[in-house]
Amino acid sequence: MTTMTETSARFREFKMPDVGEGLTEAEILKWYVQPGDTVTDGQVVCEVETAKAAVELPIPFDGVVHELRFAEGTTVDVGQVIIAVDVAPGSGDTAAEAAPAPASAEPEPAAEPEAPKGRQPVLVGYGVSESSTKRRARKGAEQPAAAAAAIQGELNGHGPAVQESRPLAKPPVRKLAKDLGIDLATVVPTGEGGIITREDVHAAAAPAQAPATAPAPVPATVPEPVVTAPTPVPGARETRIPVKGVRKAIAQAMVGSAFTAPHVTEFVTIDVTRTMKLVAELKDDKDMAGVRVNPLLIIAKALLVAIKRNPEINAAWDEANQEIVQKHYVNLGIAAATPRGLIVPNIKDAQDKTLPQLAAALGELVATARDGRTSPAAMAGGTVTITNVGVFGVDTGTPILNPGESAILAVGAIKLQPWVHKGKVKPRQVTTLALSFDHRLIDGELGSKVLADVAAILEQPKRLITWA
Repeated sequence: MTTMTETSARFREFKMPDVGEGLTEAEILKWYVQPGDTVTDGQVVCEVETAKAAVELPIPFDGVVHELRFAEGTTVDVGQVIIAVDVAPGSGDTAAEAAPAPASAEPEPAAEPEAPKGRQPVLVGYGVSESSTKRRARKGAEQPAAAAAAIQGELNGHGPAVQESRPLAKPPVRKLAKDLGIDLATVVPTGEGGIITREDVHAAAAPAQAPATAPAPVPATVPEPVVTAPTPVPGARETRIPVKGVRKAIAQAMVGSAFTAPHVTEFVTIDVTRTMKLVAELKDDKDMAGVRVNPLLIIAKALLVAIKRNPEINAAWDEANQEIVQKHYVNLGIAAATPRGLIVPNIKDAQDKTLPQLAAALGELVATARDGRTSPAAMAGGTVTITNVGVFGVDTGTPILNPGESAILAVGAIKLQPWVHKGKVKPRQVTTLALSFDHRLIDGELGSKVLADVAAILEQPKRLITWA
């Protein structure tokens, strides 16, 4: 769907885009501009919250803000106009130019406003147009044809017509390609009508994947979730909080998961003293310089090795087609508590990452989640999830599956406890793991093998070498 329309040669409207995959609405959290403010192509004008994440929206043209159609806190359907911009300020009476022409009058050809030199108009999610040349619309047979092409483009969800040489892809796919550093012109499309899919981008990224540059050290845990609530009225016995945005999506997803997939949860309590020693050693390793090393990193690597040894667990149940879909890649989800609620971004193709690369990816994921800037693309396509409830001092839990996945591993708090070690009771670092899985496609044997493998690795981390 296109995100902008032209009401006249002077006024343009910007529509609420679908910033995810199939999202139908978004809430306007904050306006960064007001009527009368000058805006430039690519400038962020507002922040919106969808059912998946908070996203900043850039305006795709220059001008002066004429009108904000919705107030902050309003939920707007995708496709509704949210802001009108005067792209030719000072050229005449606003009301007269904005008024539609009489039905009997032949519309005058409108010249597309020229972008300032050195700038090119940007359509949200589509990038810069490859040609900056602006042509005046022509009367006659060509004009209906151009209009028909534009309408067809809107109906197809690709916005205004673009040059044939420009690759076809939806906004989330373009965002994914940008994040991975992939030029869409080099990607071979497999989607219907020559559209580049998410899988095409991942396929193009896989061969060229290089070791990740380590970001600055970031804390490994995320803050406790904070629910924004209205200020309680003194003396009131109740406070009502509207359910919307991420919280609404969480509720719907958890109810759907709990009452669709038959959950089974298994537990194991283990001695992770050797894992904690390994963590301490890795912190001093020059190859791990610049990244955050913590127990979650080793647990994530242990789960990836367990999946490699038991690949059947990395699957999904396709109810519509009555099929079990085996995944030959692992998009490792990490449940993160944020001020807007629980989200589960995932590390794409985690099975191919070295330990330093996995550490860097975890650090970036956590930092982005804490800042509330996790994109919808980062939360799509997960296959298996880890939830670290231990950071809140909790021993363990019975986690609910992330929709579309077959297994989730809960990690409890690591505590010093009395433990029988080599025939004697000694203080050891102990934790409890809980693995929930979809019993439609994972039986007790498979689930037990995976949990036992993770436990064995954490008890004897050298198995990361012998089993990998």
